[in-house]
Amino acid sequence: MNKLLSTNPVMAASGLTVIRIIIGCFLMYHGWEVFDKAKMDEYSAWDVFKKSSSPAFMAYLGKTAELVAGFLLAIGLFTRIAAVIIIGTFIYIPFFVGNGKILYEDQYPFLFALFGCVFFFLGPGKWSIDNMLFHKKS
Repeated sequence: MNKLLSTNPVMAASGLTVIRIIIGCFLMYHGWEVFDKAKMDEYSAWDVFKKSSSPAFMAYLGKTAELVAGFLLAIGLFTRIAAVIIIGTFIYIPFFVGNGKILYEDQYPFLFALFGCVFFFLGPGKWSIDNMLFHKKS
């Protein structure tokens, strides 16, 4: 009971790793639609993308960003760069594609942006490729 009521972290490294991998897999799952031409044509036909000079490019850019950033996040490589991509992509969705209703309709993309902030500020955690490559031994 003391651990549950304590302000100290519980299994922080393992917990952060599991959350990072799951969120990365969710992003890859959604980004995988970049390989579904029918789905991408559907996205390109949205009014918000039709207003741009290249609707298909915008749709493919968003889905590719999800796929690449999700992969990098899942394996823990260039995590902060992946987090910036996630933040940018998932702030664009509710405020430019959606209606900016982050408390209702556009809540899920906004939550992904917040998770991007978490990994930008906290980094990938102990169990990551970033830690293996860039951790300086003292």
